[in-house]
Amino acid sequence: MKRASRLIGAALGPLVDFVYPPRCCGCGSSLGTQTGLCLPCWQSLDAFPGDTPVTVLRVAAKADAARQIALPIHAAVPYNSLARTLLLAFKHGGRISHAPLLARLMAANAPPPAERRIVVPVPLHRSRLWRRGYNQAVLLGRELQKLGQGRLIVDALCRVRATPMLGTRSRADRQALLAGAVTVNPRRCEALSGADVLLVDDVMTSGATFTACAEALLGAGVASISGLCFARAGTTPSRKAAASLPEGSGRPHTDARNLAIPGVP
Repeated sequence: MKRASRLIGAALGPLVDFVYPPRCCGCGSSLGTQTGLCLPCWQSLDAFPGDTPVTVLRVAAKADAARQIALPIHAAVPYNSLARTLLLAFKHGGRISHAPLLARLMAANAPPPAERRIVVPVPLHRSRLWRRGYNQAVLLGRELQKLGQGRLIVDALCRVRATPMLGTRSRADRQALLAGAVTVNPRRCEALSGADVLLVDDVMTSGATFTACAEALLGAGVASISGLCFARAGTTPSRKAAASLPEGSGRPHTDARNLAIPGVP
């Protein structure tokens, strides 16, 4: 089935390129293939090198405050001007075709795959999902599953209460608004129990959303949680924080800057 799909894609590729000429996802300049970046945009994206320390959040389970974990958040790029352009188009502009490109960059800086890893997207409340038409974290998770980063469970988490846009709010405000807003889907508790979870979102600013999701997941008995996002706002975290992680979990195994030539799959 996959082979047939690739053959059909290869056969129809020239026709698609004729009708929709390949353009850079960042600036719109001409490219040799679909969903890529031109060289200037690739360079300005400033992908994190493989030895960049991860952001580490401290998370406690809701039901058992004594159970605390270090939650490493891996990111592909800093939240700069080009990352913002890509994410706004992807998240609010309907450019869901950006998902494979963003996911490839994310996978390059993801923690090494675990034997029983489950990819869990950060959930949207149904009202926002109806307005937007899709959950960008689910689209990224789907591509990450194709790249061998784990098995995707789309509805592992539920956003049970709508929250206002968090973009301009402080960390304390975000935490207060997200308190109790995310829960584990009861139907997925068995699948999550004892699993290594890769929690996926498009961007991390204060870490409040990742923290709220991780608190809920801890209550389901997961073995470990790592976060993965496309862009990370703020400064580069300290190496001291990364050193506090268990061995092997704090460093990505591939450098995002060593991916294929921009515009070439």
